[in-house]
Amino acid sequence: MKLVFIYGPPASGKLTVATELAKLTGFKLFHNHVSIQFVQSIFEFGTKTFWRLTSKYRLEMLEEAAREGVDTIFTFVYSKSEDDKFVKRVIQKIRSHGGHVCLVRLHCEREELVRRVKAAQRRRTGKVSTAKMLNDLFQRYDLNQEIPFHKSLSIDTTRQAPRNAARSIARQHNLVRSAETTRL
Repeated sequence: MKLVFIYGPPASGKLTVATELAKLTGFKLFHNHVSIQFVQSIFEFGTKTFWRLTSKYRLEMLEEAAREGVDTIFTFVYSKSEDDKFVKRVIQKIRSHGGHVCLVRLHCEREELVRRVKAAQRRRTGKVSTAKMLNDLFQRYDLNQEIPFHKSLSIDTTRQAPRNAARSIARQHNLVRSAETTRL
């Protein structure tokens, strides 16, 4: 089992690139907002209970995918120090079932992030959708760092098409189905 763990700040293109990567590879896509919306249906966003359950369900889902041998792509907004424990647990759980974790960091120039967060689709799905929300997150959390304890492929999505970013990930981590190899 391979887990492609795509992380980066809001609007860096995680879901868009992950969707393209899923098309190329046939991997299942576990978008982090699925777990957020699930828990938020009962518990208020940001509370201790909310974060505890969100982490629990994410970890259980990823571990079960590893146990069942289901290649998976997971998207995540990583904050240095705040999320290190969770990321280490994900890596440990995947490895304990013979899986392999491929970390991919997406980053983007701040001006482009600000432009992207204003997209109507982001507002409809409950994502960060204003420049103020984005700036507040950057002031509160360290969202521009690589995960320090595991090698990451780093891709600047400022001017790169999502499909090209997905192709780079697939090539770097040898994730492509044999029929796709000739098209990369």
